[in-house]
Amino acid sequence: MNNKTIILKPNEIPRQWYNIAADIKLNPPLGPDGKPIGPEALAPVFPMNLIEQEVSIQRWIDIPEEVLNILAIWRPTPMIRAYSFEKALNTPARIYIKNESVSPPGSHKPNTAVAQAYYNKEFGIKRLTTETGAGQWGSALAFAGSQFGLDVDVFMVRISYDQKPFRKTMMETWGGTCLSSPSDTTQAGRNILEKYPDTPGSLGIAISEAIEAAVSDKTGKTRYSLGSVLNHVMLHQTIIGLEAKKQLEKVGEYPNVIIACAGGGSNFAGIAYPYVYDKINGKEIDIYPVEPEACPTMTKAPFVYDHGDEAAYTPLLAMHSLGHNFIPPPIHAGGLRYHGIAPTLSQLINDDLITPVAVTQLEAFKAGILFSRTEGIIPAPETNHALAYTIREAEKAREEGKEKTILVNLSGHGNIDLFSYQKYLNNELSNLKLDDEALEKSKDCYKDFPEPEILKSV
Repeated sequence: MNNKTIILKPNEIPRQWYNIAADIKLNPPLGPDGKPIGPEALAPVFPMNLIEQEVSIQRWIDIPEEVLNILAIWRPTPMIRAYSFEKALNTPARIYIKNESVSPPGSHKPNTAVAQAYYNKEFGIKRLTTETGAGQWGSALAFAGSQFGLDVDVFMVRISYDQKPFRKTMMETWGGTCLSSPSDTTQAGRNILEKYPDTPGSLGIAISEAIEAAVSDKTGKTRYSLGSVLNHVMLHQTIIGLEAKKQLEKVGEYPNVIIACAGGGSNFAGIAYPYVYDKINGKEIDIYPVEPEACPTMTKAPFVYDHGDEAAYTPLLAMHSLGHNFIPPPIHAGGLRYHGIAPTLSQLINDDLITPVAVTQLEAFKAGILFSRTEGIIPAPETNHALAYTIREAEKAREEGKEKTILVNLSGHGNIDLFSYQKYLNNELSNLKLDDEALEKSKDCYKDFPEPEILKSV
């Protein structure tokens, strides 16, 4: 019998995170005056211990024991060789799946949620606010908050709030509060509702609401928590790729291709950044972040300075952006409906170290169905995008008659996303198209901002 699952022992969990900011060049975040901001400008939003990580250029950062103790509930996560998936595709490629769906919330998100909750608790914070798209991040932070005794308020993008009601139940089960965004509890939300009462919402809007809720707390005991994009979030997720390296070493493998979906960039960074480090140091690897064609941040958006949220509360970040007021079509992969992408990921695109690609909603769900029927796991709609591109690479290997090793991050399960699968199986889903006119108009929101420098790290 073939070795299906590759397991690490508990004592093999990585004890340090990898910080890619040590190995690439980045444009600094800018304040309203167009000048680089210092750590103190972020202090009302984040605790200083996380700000120190955000600006750190130290390559390896120790994981606190208190964080490791909670991560040990589900880590190290398993890796499977997807033999049945390979057989269905009739490919000579060997496909390895890193399964992040085994965490309590069902995704990769608690890797950073637990770390952020810990650092906020250490700093004396009592309450966290955040946004969530598909609900995976909101669920993860509610879980992490319950582990450290923190109150958690989550602003969930309206379309996902309506599509995925059990995510709200998960958050409430762990003691969190979940609000549909835009809401009437913040000025940012009220402004949007007045202009667009029927809006499906966006991550940019939800971020604005969460930041406003945090900084308006007069007690000083509330901070904002972000599930993607920023450097410290990418850092915490690298435990995924570091584990994957150890697992593949056990079977004498090293990947030729690495694939993960990318919305803000966190699960992609988790699996890919430790291998990007190898690529910077001479390894030949093809690395693909995969996004929806309906929200083509990496494949169509320019590299600009833009805000991370709709109300322009965040600093200006150098990233590929569709415009902070862009509202993407209501695809079912809610975690991939973000107008921007992580600055570190954007820089890797500029450095030609990774190659972004896009797939349609129907191609993604078709891939998810095939994976479910061969490997048994029902993937999250976001993960389906990675699987869709995996099929393309597997078919390419078959056509070329080449063996290759493909590593894929299964960022979460779809057990709470069955409404979207039902829609697909009933032929009620379509390939939602990007409104080119809206895309062009959204560029107006950053046209007057400074232009980032096109840096080359390698």
